[in-house]
Amino acid sequence: MAQPDGAIAPKAGRGPKVARQVVLPFRKSLEISLKSIQVRFFRSMITVASLVLAVAFLSFTLTGSDVAGGLLRSGDPQLRLALVEAGYDLPALPSAAVSAAAEAARLQTSPKERWIVILSLLVCTVGIVNAQLMAVTERFREIGTMKCLGALDRFILRLFLLEAGMQGLVGSFLGALLGALVGVLAGLLRFGFAAATHLSMIDLGATLGLSIAVGAGLSLLGVVYPAAVAARMRPVEAMRAQE
Repeated sequence: MAQPDGAIAPKAGRGPKVARQVVLPFRKSLEISLKSIQVRFFRSMITVASLVLAVAFLSFTLTGSDVAGGLLRSGDPQLRLALVEAGYDLPALPSAAVSAAAEAARLQTSPKERWIVILSLLVCTVGIVNAQLMAVTERFREIGTMKCLGALDRFILRLFLLEAGMQGLVGSFLGALLGALVGVLAGLLRFGFAAATHLSMIDLGATLGLSIAVGAGLSLLGVVYPAAVAARMRPVEAMRAQE
């Protein structure tokens, strides 16, 4: 039997191969994610605010250690005594066998502060998971419509990961800057202008980078389970959920 012009004849023993009809580029996925954030702006701001506070606390703690390390590396005995009076675990007199740079490298926050930072980040992650699960519940019909139109599971997963990634980057950046600023101001109040003059910009940049990376990573980690739930949802169940 003759085939119409432009048609592809199926191979013998096989049915006709159905090609994927709809292919959405990454730019379109990004556009949809941005519109979704705009529609749910206030809910997104609540999620971002919790991330800002957690990352700001982390950045503040690390910046305080950077300020203390810079003062210690200066070798000034008065600044060293000021650090001891401020509660840092240092001997009143430097050891001849240990250099100031080595002491500054080992200078860390107290275990209590580290646990508080870890707990704040965990609480932030739980909040992100809860907010994203609520977002999935609100978007049942939207997800079902996209799946009925041919959206694949990985496309739904990509949308949620993009939204969480953008919120995570913005929240982590703002939180890192806020925490570093407050940390430097606290150092100025406690140690005077020496806190700023002896502060290493390399250490401060590393603190900002680490804080942003941790915040963005937690944001993506918190959306993995909700995104998987949305991606595996059957179209019929999603369309029937809000009826």
